[in-house]
Amino acid sequence: METALFIVSKLAWGLLRPNTLALVLAVLGLVLVWRGRRAGRWPLLLGLGWYGAVFALPVSALLLLPLEERFPRPAQAPAEVTGIVVLGGAVEQALTEVHGIPALNGAAERMTEAVALARRFPAARVVFTGGSAAVLPGGPTEADTARRLFADLGLPPARLTFEEESRNTHENAVLTHRLVAPRAGETWLLVTSASHMPRAMGVFRAAGWDVTAWPVNYNTGRDPGLWYAWPFPTRLNQAEWALREYVGLAAYRALGRTGALFPGP
Repeated sequence: METALFIVSKLAWGLLRPNTLALVLAVLGLVLVWRGRRAGRWPLLLGLGWYGAVFALPVSALLLLPLEERFPRPAQAPAEVTGIVVLGGAVEQALTEVHGIPALNGAAERMTEAVALARRFPAARVVFTGGSAAVLPGGPTEADTARRLFADLGLPPARLTFEEESRNTHENAVLTHRLVAPRAGETWLLVTSASHMPRAMGVFRAAGWDVTAWPVNYNTGRDPGLWYAWPFPTRLNQAEWALREYVGLAAYRALGRTGALFPGP
């Protein structure tokens, strides 16, 4: 059942992701208008309207802000930390395999912050969770790349634990909880992108793990000067990522994987 849901979710998002869908609508509408079909104006306007709105308005920032601000980083770090859980999603597996060195994407702060926290709390365990999000997995997993990267950055292997079977955030939480078996009263930090933190906290809570949110990889803020700081293609991707998170929150709530539609502190 889990595999079927995973495949359906990947295929559905591949077909309905906003940037792709908007392009398809615009092309379809253009073809219809070219052939004299007045009905083609609507898909053309919808498709071009999405790109125009993201270009001219702070759409990406307004979509991201509620997600990124939902779980602020603690004003004061805990005195003692049992462990640090780092969610996958920062690794480019195909590039890593092709070039033979760890390749990271825009979520690289998940990895760099993990190393910084490991040095700040030398007694804490570091747990990385991430397998492969591909429908047809092959080659190195995210955990394989993380293992290599953390070793290159000087983290002792004895402090590291790797969960390498998970394919999504729900499995990150369930499989890592099963692997680590945290005890009551322990302090665990959860490191992931700020915009992904609400969904991550929801599934970790549902798995019975009371973790402390430690968000990284912010993309915007309340300063309007930040709203247009990124180039247009990046803002398109940010807006699409934010919508993906909202869809994921709704889907996880419907599936009973979180206890709230929009988990909060």
